[in-house]
Amino acid sequence: MGPGNNKTSTVVRHTLTHIFIIALGLVMIYPIAWMIVSSFKPNNLIFSDPGLIPKAVTFENYITGWKGYAGTSFGRFFANSLFMCAVAIIGNLISCSMAAYAFARLRFVGRNFWFAVMMTTLMLPGHITLVPRYILFNTFEWVGSYRPILVPKFLATDAFFVFLLVQFMRSLPKELEEAAIIDGCGRVGVFLRIILPLAFPALVTTALFTFLWTWDDFFNHLLYLTRPQTFTVSRALRTFVGDAGAVSNWGGALAMSTLSIIPAFVLFFSLQRYFVQGITTTGLKG
Repeated sequence: MGPGNNKTSTVVRHTLTHIFIIALGLVMIYPIAWMIVSSFKPNNLIFSDPGLIPKAVTFENYITGWKGYAGTSFGRFFANSLFMCAVAIIGNLISCSMAAYAFARLRFVGRNFWFAVMMTTLMLPGHITLVPRYILFNTFEWVGSYRPILVPKFLATDAFFVFLLVQFMRSLPKELEEAAIIDGCGRVGVFLRIILPLAFPALVTTALFTFLWTWDDFFNHLLYLTRPQTFTVSRALRTFVGDAGAVSNWGGALAMSTLSIIPAFVLFFSLQRYFVQGITTTGLKG
């Protein structure tokens, strides 16, 4: 087989690969595109007109959906979600970075054992601890507030982020830390002035994942948030579903669902460079 045939077969293979990837991408993005387009359709056309080009356009769905539930508008629900995400990010960045620095750089008795215990919790399904956690938080009289969701963030309970930061910190040159100690910098100073600035990509990855997981969390919000004034966006979207499981206002549900994906999209694409850098470098070891 000559060079020309090899080149032709390579072009054909690459073309077929790209066609497959594009087709797969269109299949994956279709539900989101349908949701966005359907949010501008009248209720009676949402399912009778399943195409992506609406026969009629209305903004009434956004008006009715924004009114919210039980006298509380979706503006309040968005504010609640943003507040919870901000506190969760702060909690995870503080607690997980400190725990990761201890596992990655400090020498203490039982370090490997406790790191193994922490890694074991990654394989433990969250539903196993669901009942004990609920009983504990109910004993504290925290049910109905944000505390069952936010307080654990300040205790480094998200082992995935601790592991992510540990791997990143292990890839940092130890010479920088040793030079700082020789210059009179203590452990706290090394952590604040050397480790954290260098671990910025991994910290951004932690913040991004924390935001996405907290924003999209539904089960914990359904379990612990019992008053409409405390509802988050994911919990408030459940109010469109009636007791019998039927949705009475599909247009409003789709409109508010469309608005709910905007913060995640904006945050992800604005921090994508740091996100990719943080993921790709956590597998390295110094």
